[in-house]
Parts: sequence; C-alpha cells; structure tokens
Amino acid sequence: MLSKQKIKFLNSLKMAKHRNTHKLFIAEGNINVRDFIRYGMKPTELYVTERWIERNPEQIEGVDYVEVSLDDLKKCTALKNPSEVLAVFDMPVSDTDLKVSNDELTLVLDDIKDPGNLGTIIRSADWFGVRNIVCSNETVDAYNPKVVQASMGSIARITISYCDLTDWFSKIKEDINVYGAVLNGQPLNKLVGKGKGILIIGSEAHGISADIMKFVNKPITIPHGRGGGAESLNASIATAILLYAFVNG
Repeated sequence: MLSKQKIKFLNSLKMAKHRNTHKLFIAEGNINVRDFIRYGMKPTELYVTERWIERNPEQIEGVDYVEVSLDDLKKCTALKNPSEVLAVFDMPVSDTDLKVSNDELTLVLDDIKDPGNLGTIIRSADWFGVRNIVCSNETVDAYNPKVVQASMGSIARITISYCDLTDWFSKIKEDINVYGAVLNGQPLNKLVGKGKGILIIGSEAHGISADIMKFVNKPITIPHGRGGGAESLNASIATAILLYAFVNG
C-alpha cells in the first residue's frame, strides 16, 4: 500500500517545478516502462500490480519493485485509465554542446506548446533516426507525463536539450544548413537531398519566431496536394513529413 506521503510525492512530479527540483520524471504503461528499462534507464522506483507481475515476469528481473494495488495507482496516475505499472526515472542530463553537421539531421523546436505534439514529434524523430532534439526554453517540458506517454518510450533513445536558441544558434558554423519549416519557402523536393543539418519547427500558433528565423538559410515548405486548401499542417504531422523527406531524399 502506498503511503499518503508517497502518493503526494508522485503526484508532485506531474508539475515541472517539482520534476526539475528532484530531477525525476514518471512513466506509465507497459510499453513506456519496458522501453526505458530496455534502453538502460534503471527506475529509481517501480510500482506494479500483482496481475502485471504475473504477465510480465521477465521485465522485473534484476529490478527492485513495490507491489501495489490498482486503487493505489489510481491515486497518482496522470492517465485517464490508469496502467498497472508506474515507474520513476532520473531525468537525463541535458547537453546542448552538440556536434552539428550537414551529414546528419538535428531537430530544433521553437516554442512547441502542446504536450501531445511534442511527444509525437519525439516518437517520429526516433522512427526516422534523429538522435538529437534541441528545444527552446519556452517549449513544453519533455518529461511532462502527457509528453512521455505520447512518445511511447522514444525519449529513452533521443537526447533532448533545452536552451536559449538565440545563444545556441550564435555558436553554429555559418556553413551549416539551417532549414526552417515555413509557409512560403522552397518546396521541400527542391532542397531535400542537398545535405542535412538543422531543421527548425516553429510553434503551433505562430511558426518560427522572428529572432530564430534570422538564422534560417534554407526556408522549406511542404507543398499543397492537388486541390488541397488547408492553411497549415499540425506541427507534429509536418515534422513527420519533413523527416521522411530528409531520410529518403
């Protein structure tokens, strides 16, 4: 049985200020927890139900865990339908001192606000082999429970960093390709295949900010399909399309 103090602590990790204070985050669900453990992230705390243990004996080999009831997990879940497994992990150390080159793609996110979008972007980046994501300080916290859930374990395989993007870009070499996803750039089929570099995705509401747009040397656009009339694409969908084009261009 979870104590009231432990339930209070676990619930506090739903808030960014407490995650940052303790340098801890929560993952829920079989796929999420399994992938974090599989990729070398040992949980500092692991809470599981008896039924989950019976169904997943191989996942707890060599891992300390506490058996709890589903009712206990309901008191601290961030999910609409609570999972039978909840884990607490150390937050990875952020590193913005990345070696950026035109031989691989680095994804930069400028003020992405929606947790679902960020989680989906992280999952897409993982699928297409992007290993580094650099976020503006205004971008939603990657360890927000909704982001972790939407990423489906992909956070375990990608380095995600937060910084002042203006300062970060000021240190990037001038010969690096900096692609910016905009509405009035060059069609992606004319630019993709001419080297990788940095791809910037702007906020859902305002796109790439003016301060960051000045670093873009290759504005890029996803052309409308024949007869298409939508003004814009969802940020996570646009990211997936662009990543596909870069990987297969």
